[in-house]
Amino acid sequence: MSEAAPARPTGRTSLSERIQAVAFPAATFAALLIAWQVLVRVFNVPEYILPVPSEFLARLVEARALIWTHTLVTASEILLGFAAAAVISVPLALVIVSVGWLERCLYPLIVFFQLVPKIAIAPLFIVWFGFGLFPKVLLTFLLCFFPILVDSMSGFRALDERLLYITRSMGATPWQTFRYVRLPAAMPFIFSGLKVSIVLAATGAIVGEFVGANNGLGYLLLRATSYLDMSLIFAALVALSIVGLLFSYLVQASEYLIMPWQRKE
Repeated sequence: MSEAAPARPTGRTSLSERIQAVAFPAATFAALLIAWQVLVRVFNVPEYILPVPSEFLARLVEARALIWTHTLVTASEILLGFAAAAVISVPLALVIVSVGWLERCLYPLIVFFQLVPKIAIAPLFIVWFGFGLFPKVLLTFLLCFFPILVDSMSGFRALDERLLYITRSMGATPWQTFRYVRLPAAMPFIFSGLKVSIVLAATGAIVGEFVGANNGLGYLLLRATSYLDMSLIFAALVALSIVGLLFSYLVQASEYLIMPWQRKE
């Protein structure tokens, strides 16, 4: 008798894993909030030092119109700065890797500018460009640019050169080689840089708003701090965290859709 073939994983198993991927972090976060609520009450921590979750979550709902208005501003800064960094960094990485002398000329200069603390030059952007949207987007761009560039360069270098010789011998055009061989090989590295940069993007936007802004979550945090409105401070932090999580999940969803060969069975 022949042995039975191993059972293949069903779609139900995959669905269960997806539910667990959402349920476990949500349960952990809920447990953390409950512990926070209990411990603050037990140790009688004053509200002006650390509010309980029930208070700042209620404030988040109560002041939702105000927080939503400032959230849209910060989210637009994050999105524009991150998108600009991705659009510029990936093609530049390909050019630098493809042209040897360009890498020797440009890469040390890029590293030098990366070593300059972005927080230190943020006030200069306010002096040069004012209090509008552009200086925040520029600061966000600078924070996102280097991780995407470095990871993209690593990705374009990761391809075995012998594969390029094989594609040429088979008559593939440079575009076909790039489209079907070189770019797919680099995509895991590119998305690695994107996932790091989207986290830094929120930092860039908030720092820019701290230095000088008339709106945005960073401005709201400063205003709430000046009045010691702790519940509003934590409500704004929750809103900022939600924005960061949404953008992070959008990058992961894009990776899932664009790279089907990376999906787990």
